[in-house]
Amino acid sequence: MPKRGKAGSQSGRIALLHALAHIELNAIDLACDIIVRFSQDGLPEAFFHDWAKVASEEGLHFAMLAERLREMNSAYGELPGHDGLWEAAQETAHDILARLAIVPLVLEARGLDVTPTMMKNLKKSGDHRSANVLQRIYNDEIGHVAIGQKWFHYICLQRELEPENTWQTLVKKHFKGVLKPPFNDEAREKAGFSPQFYRFSS
Repeated sequence: MPKRGKAGSQSGRIALLHALAHIELNAIDLACDIIVRFSQDGLPEAFFHDWAKVASEEGLHFAMLAERLREMNSAYGELPGHDGLWEAAQETAHDILARLAIVPLVLEARGLDVTPTMMKNLKKSGDHRSANVLQRIYNDEIGHVAIGQKWFHYICLQRELEPENTWQTLVKKHFKGVLKPPFNDEAREKAGFSPQFYRFSS
């Protein structure tokens, strides 16, 4: 992936919003994939309602970002995008517990960590419209992490597994990266994701 333009510049902000739009587009696919791929796993109907809600909100996020790009005389698809989110989906396609551990509880939780700084930088450059879009996304993503956490705990209970150790084991096995601070403990706590899960020695 090419490096983004200078932070705060028009090109840099477009590159940031394009990268976020790409993430949200992939997030729609991931939410739909979890519904279909694990439809035969005997999960409650509420599970599928929750992820349909997530898919709908991710669609709204993408539309908001795409509209903001148009306002900046750009468009989604004008820049390249990475395949990291779908690689995570392929890595965890065999097990719903692994999928929940990595997608909402690593990747989406990481969004909670980095978004406040992105909003601050956008405001500093005078781009309050983009910052407001990110604020809406940030608020919704707390709920998405909460949904992931809820169903991760549910399935651990069904399988008679201890959630914290199970999550840490799955992350070490399936996440192609390193969990490192800074962590947004406040936002993660709102989602029911306690530091005992993610503040561990790898």
